[in-house]
Amino acid sequence: MSELLQLKDEASKELSNAEDLRALDDIRVKYLGKKGLITSQMSKIGSLPPEEKKEFGQLVNSVKQDVEAAIESKKAELEIAEINQRLKTETLDVTLPIRPQAKGSIHPISKVMDEISAILSGLRFEQHDGPNIEDDYHNFDALNIPENHPARQMHDTFYMPEQDGKKRVLRTHTSPVQIRAMQGKTPPFRIFSMGRTYRSDSDQTHTPMFHQVEALFVDKNVNFGHLKWTVNEFVKQFFEEEKEMRFRPSYFPFTEPSAEVDIGWKDGKWLEIMGCGMVNPKVLENVGVDPNEYSGFAFGAGIERMAMLKYNIPDLRQFFESDMRWLQHYGF
Repeated sequence: MSELLQLKDEASKELSNAEDLRALDDIRVKYLGKKGLITSQMSKIGSLPPEEKKEFGQLVNSVKQDVEAAIESKKAELEIAEINQRLKTETLDVTLPIRPQAKGSIHPISKVMDEISAILSGLRFEQHDGPNIEDDYHNFDALNIPENHPARQMHDTFYMPEQDGKKRVLRTHTSPVQIRAMQGKTPPFRIFSMGRTYRSDSDQTHTPMFHQVEALFVDKNVNFGHLKWTVNEFVKQFFEEEKEMRFRPSYFPFTEPSAEVDIGWKDGKWLEIMGCGMVNPKVLENVGVDPNEYSGFAFGAGIERMAMLKYNIPDLRQFFESDMRWLQHYGF
């Protein structure tokens, strides 16, 4: 027991002489660390007579607590002294010129999404959003995409682990947003959705992640003429000039009839910019809308492709390379 009290006195003397926080921590480790002088005293309890064990154990704990309290008190004292010393010695020259700030700019994708949103909102479409991770039903089944369709193959789609027995995918298009917006509701629907989509593809004109916009209009007596006028107005406002257009017959599971939209481009060439069509009656049935009473149209485009055409950007992959030189050149 006398050894314990001697250790306490030695610790107190060393603490009073500690000049900085580093020296204080060395003292803490010396006496209270895993192999510290006071901590190691606990190992002696087993060799003591039974009548002395309790008294010795209580004394070890008491000495340990006293040294811990002394260390905390000294730590607070040293911290205050350190702050005061810094206040005396550190200076700030307020006459120095400010550091030049890097000039930020808006990414072309953000710019084009804002433009598209303004155009479609002006045409009285309402924006809706949905999850990036979709279930098999909303991404494929509800859109009349059959089991054997190439889009459902592993080499085209990013599949996620199943949840509650349901297949999950990173959405391959923004069409599931339209399904969710129509389910359990009564037309008319005049909606559009924009956001990230994912497909297992990568080259000069394809990336694994890209952005899409899709618009949908469902009401009584909607026909292909309404679709053509809306697409023409959208294209004219986006490119800020009248564009020669043609509708080329195509196939999509969720529209019937379907068409690709081409615009007149340079040197008399045609350039495909989007797909469109009348909403397939099966899709309307899947969301509880009577196709005998209602009809609708839909169209969609890749936002990167629209940005490339309008702002003369040659390579799709550059949108995602985080090159500041590229953003300084193409940013807004």
